[in-house]
Amino acid sequence: MQAERADRRADSLGHVFLEDVYAIPGGEKVKECIQCGTCSASCPTSYAMDYTPREIIAALRAGMLDRVLKSNTIWLCASCYSCTVRCPSGIKLTDVMYELKRLAIDFDLAPSNVKAPLLSKLFVSIVDKYGRISETELVSKFYLKTNPFNMLGMIPRAYKLFMRRNLPLIPHKIEGTSELKKCAGSMSAPLVSGLQPGSSSGEEN
Repeated sequence: MQAERADRRADSLGHVFLEDVYAIPGGEKVKECIQCGTCSASCPTSYAMDYTPREIIAALRAGMLDRVLKSNTIWLCASCYSCTVRCPSGIKLTDVMYELKRLAIDFDLAPSNVKAPLLSKLFVSIVDKYGRISETELVSKFYLKTNPFNMLGMIPRAYKLFMRRNLPLIPHKIEGTSELKKCAGSMSAPLVSGLQPGSSSGEEN
């Protein structure tokens, strides 16, 4: 039932999300995709993707948001920018992938079997708290929320890092974290008017 509701929500938000992608710098270039497949041929991880980057662009423009967000494609993007550099239409596909990941996380539409959204949320929350990342806290929280027993296999490596003073137990907090939060808040503002995570727009009661 919950999965069906998520599907309906993704379907209803498809047009709004597409407008959001168009609103990022260079996002309008998506309309100029000629489906040549250069992005897919250039992608080092396309062999493991449910849908190639070319197919993701086609599905996105067709309003098939559920297909885009349910696939593993956006989460396997290596951020190498090969697709962006080689695209004959000048589409910034890597930036599009980042925006799709942000939307999937903000609106809780990512596949349940994908761990990247959780890792991203934990990373952001720790940076918000300290102004920088704390590797010890990040890894600990991630394993506790996914599979605590996996932490046992990390003990030998953690011990070596600790002995080399590369794994501090106490996080270091920078000065001016409030200013950092303001900057981050302005950057995460919705690009499309009315597009807010958790809003009732597009949802069924």
